[in-house]
Amino acid sequence: MTIRSTGGRVAAYAWLVFAAFNLVDVLFGVTGDAKLSANTFGLVAVLLLGCGVAYAVGLRPAIIGDDDGIALRNPLRDVRVPWAAVRGIEGGHVLTVTFTGADGTETVSRAWVHQTSPRAQAKADARARREQTGGQAHGADLRGRTPTRYAAQQLEEMRDRLRPKTRSGVPDKAAAAEAEAGDAHGTVTWSIPALASLVVPAVALIVIVVVSSVS
Repeated sequence: MTIRSTGGRVAAYAWLVFAAFNLVDVLFGVTGDAKLSANTFGLVAVLLLGCGVAYAVGLRPAIIGDDDGIALRNPLRDVRVPWAAVRGIEGGHVLTVTFTGADGTETVSRAWVHQTSPRAQAKADARARREQTGGQAHGADLRGRTPTRYAAQQLEEMRDRLRPKTRSGVPDKAAAAEAEAGDAHGTVTWSIPALASLVVPAVALIVIVVVSSVS
């Protein structure tokens, strides 16, 4: 199960195409003469910085659920949580995962993608109430079925199906599951590629501006 922002990816790819065309034009003079100057290198740095933003904000973010656990890929950080370490998954305005951290304390991480505005959440609540009042949906969830909440429900179902069973009719399996649950913890790490895609062109742009101002 992988959830990404369709709008974010479309916008990111649109920028990458725009940037690629302009880079070729600036460096090889497709629509005019190519001039290698400080302004040219500055424009290249700006285009590359925009590509870094497109990658970090548009292409990278994702919510991934697999047999091993949940992964939240946010613009600059990665969160990886095995099912045994997950304590709760909520789908409010953002998808939130509560899990056991590396030091054993409770940690909360929020997903960048699939955010629901308070207005959309309120509309979903009102729609669910109307459907229940009119008898259109028996036992409907009064909190509505926004994309964020639906994603949380899917992940909860995966968690119930895939997490180790600490209560089992086989004592050895139950003991092994309890040991695994006790040792399991989630990790939060910085994404080196995402940081590099932003820092390198930003530093290059600063250097170009400084050199141009003193020369």
